[in-house]
Amino acid sequence: MFEEILKRISICLEESHIPYMIIGGQAVLLYGEPRLTRDIDITLGVNPDRLDELLVILKKNSLKPIPKDIELFVKESMVLPAIDEPTGIRIDFIFSFTPYEMEAIKRSKKVVIMGQEVSFSSPEDLIIHKIFAGRPRDMEDVRSILLKNPEINRKYIRAWLKEFDSSSEKKDFLKTFEEILKMIPSVIPAG
Repeated sequence: MFEEILKRISICLEESHIPYMIIGGQAVLLYGEPRLTRDIDITLGVNPDRLDELLVILKKNSLKPIPKDIELFVKESMVLPAIDEPTGIRIDFIFSFTPYEMEAIKRSKKVVIMGQEVSFSSPEDLIIHKIFAGRPRDMEDVRSILLKNPEINRKYIRAWLKEFDSSSEKKDFLKTFEEILKMIPSVIPAG
């Protein structure tokens, strides 16, 4: 189910020249411990002025927007949640065009799913997203990604978390990452 949806959406996004990357639980399945996930989170490297193009993609893929007032909802939240009508799977399309997100999308990893290349967040950028979200489940995901990917570029993660700390009221992103690193067995090389 998920694979077919990822393939279909990826084809349409690429045809429309909309840069994207898969984040959230689907990316955790790629880099961390297998876990139950009931949705798909897709970061789009565009601003909401391309909403009409996205709505065409949704229609082509039997995806039904959830909000009644789509434009207002997207304007306020920068997210367009939709449901895959045949399966009931939720897909959140997240509009994001910050310098960080644009770099993260450029760094995304291509994974072949059912013959189609699908762009997934790099493990480093997935960790950054998870630290930023900050829920207990996200912290468990960060730990599992670190355990499964010992070669991870910690310097890159630290640089962005430090940047977010300096530009946010919540200033403990880097500290949170360092605390999680302390819980990782010492067999993982530092870096």
